[in-house]
Amino acid sequence: MHLLLHAIPAPSSSLLEVGPVTLRFYALCIIVGVVAAIMIGGRRVRNIGGPKTLVSDVAIVAVPMGVIGGRIYHVITSPDKYFGINGDPISALYIWEGGLGIWGAISLGFFGAWIAFRYLKRRQAFEISFAEFADSLAPGILVAQGIGRFGNYFNQELFGRPSDLPWALAVDPRYRPLGYSQFETFHPTFLYESIWVFLVALVLVRLTPRLRTRPGSIFALYVTLYCLGRFFIELLRIDSATLIAGLRINTLTSILVGVASLIFLQRRSRE
Repeated sequence: MHLLLHAIPAPSSSLLEVGPVTLRFYALCIIVGVVAAIMIGGRRVRNIGGPKTLVSDVAIVAVPMGVIGGRIYHVITSPDKYFGINGDPISALYIWEGGLGIWGAISLGFFGAWIAFRYLKRRQAFEISFAEFADSLAPGILVAQGIGRFGNYFNQELFGRPSDLPWALAVDPRYRPLGYSQFETFHPTFLYESIWVFLVALVLVRLTPRLRTRPGSIFALYVTLYCLGRFFIELLRIDSATLIAGLRINTLTSILVGVASLIFLQRRSRE
């Protein structure tokens, strides 16, 4: 019990009640993150001569597709929870309970943004390219990811190995994985990832003047640095995950996507 005096306390509730309306903190974190990304991205797009409402207009398509992509990735990579023994297929639709895979969210959201961008460019005939648009979005996307990760805190999910560090996270017994019920505090991997992505966002903002002459480089650097941090964070996680060649699927994805983005970044720097 003494450990809890030096730990991040478990949330007292995952819900926020406002009159007759009940909101889940997880959903609220996602919404706040999306709003922040639109505001930051919108300002950066306007700074390079893009239309004032371009980011918000693209978001109408990109955000829903990102949520769908994130959920699809999560369900595909965690099939036992939904389709295994004692699984509940219907709960695959319960997005508010947590479970959005960032790789699926970014992939399908990026595709949605590309579709919407091309459509709006034909209609409005503005000058900026999609690569420049993506570069402008990158820091805001990172901020959205950082804010969204706090939703995992309120759901008491995706934490790491047991830890007695001063910033360890207290987890209620019912949320502790099988085999870890005797431990009270764990690595707050949600916090590690949030700090990492906020730092990467600052780096991208600082490097924007140098990289803007090579469109696509800022977004590629975002992907590369995010994958680097995610690789090490995944090594701490203890939640169940699909394994490929002995590696958690998110670890393997971090390696593959990170290497691909690094190769793109290197080639872009030679142009």
